Amino acid sequence: MEYLGADGLGGLLHAYEMSALGVAARGTVWLYPLANLLHVLGAALLVGGIASFDIAVLRRSRAVAAFAAIVLPIAAAGLALQLVTGLVLFAAEATTLALNLAFQVKMAILLVGLVNLAAFHWRFNGAIGEGFVPQGARRFAVVSLAAWVVVLLAGRGIAYL
Repeated sequence: MEYLGADGLGGLLHAYEMSALGVAARGTVWLYPLANLLHVLGAALLVGGIASFDIAVLRRSRAVAAFAAIVLPIAAAGLALQLVTGLVLFAAEATTLALNLAFQVKMAILLVGLVNLAAFHWRFNGAIGEGFVPQGARRFAVVSLAAWVVVLLAGRGIAYL
């Protein structure tokens, strides 16, 4: 934490770690394990839903609109669960995690995945809603699949680095 600086980002991370949430995450028997389990469930919902949609886009499925209506709300619920539980897990050891290379990669690629998702929906949402996969959508699906798989792998790597 020394190079993060006590007055800057390091101070904010330390304050978050020492917050009531951080203390509870480290000090209760059930909060951290429950957050961890729900984080894994959120990952399954998020990546399962997004990967299913991406595969439908790659296949240029005619049922892409119906498919999106089913799997994207599941993915959104998974993302919400991931964000909430991720804040709990991060609070338990924010200063250590901030220096972990796997965590840094996970956060960077998570940002790539979210930007790709927003750009995809901004650019293609109308066409997908009408049930066809427009030219260029497949590139976004490839980036999406790669990004979310790397997020999963980096997340698992946090414990080992």
